[in-house]
Amino acid sequence: MSEEAKNTVPENEQPETAPEEKTAAAAPEQAAAEAQKMIEANLPALNNDANTPFIGAADAKTVLVEFFDFSCHYCHKVYPAVKKIAEANPDIKIVFKPLTFVAPISQYAAKAALAANEQGKFFDAYKAIFEFEGRPDEAKVDELVASTGVDMEKLKADMNSAKVNNALSSINDLAGKIQVNGVPALFLNGKQLQTIDGAEIQRQIDSVK
Repeated sequence: MSEEAKNTVPENEQPETAPEEKTAAAAPEQAAAEAQKMIEANLPALNNDANTPFIGAADAKTVLVEFFDFSCHYCHKVYPAVKKIAEANPDIKIVFKPLTFVAPISQYAAKAALAANEQGKFFDAYKAIFEFEGRPDEAKVDELVASTGVDMEKLKADMNSAKVNNALSSINDLAGKIQVNGVPALFLNGKQLQTIDGAEIQRQIDSVK
């Protein structure tokens, strides 16, 4: 799995497809259709998994899901947009699914954030880690998460718990099932967004509210 940003070509700027390329072009279209089927088949796990952190109303009509890695450069770039969207849209549900493939520290940071969730501090930990300039080591992750006011003794125990390990494993399994091949990957009401632009994400949220 490689780190990549999800970008989109505006509808009015789609490249021309030569007649001999129609068959080749059908392959990615078919793959996209199959991926959408898998998303729909796994929608409860995507939007409503009991062990996945979220903010907002549990039963919100509009659900934004972010797959991310704390070590991902593009995830750091999209973070301000996610934070702004969270502040501007208290009526939506935002679900956070950490992946851990970009760097060795990714797993430690993800476990720390998921353990913070056990104390109601996931979003605070998420913000603290993403607002740090550079790639933290374990001691710095501890410092950042401790700044949110969590009980660090409990956090350390929860980081090694079956619940946190199972949550990470489930997120990774789901990413494979719905073909999340890079991060950040954003899904809005079960449809993958092909942009990391904050204004465009907000526009699409407004369109489904």
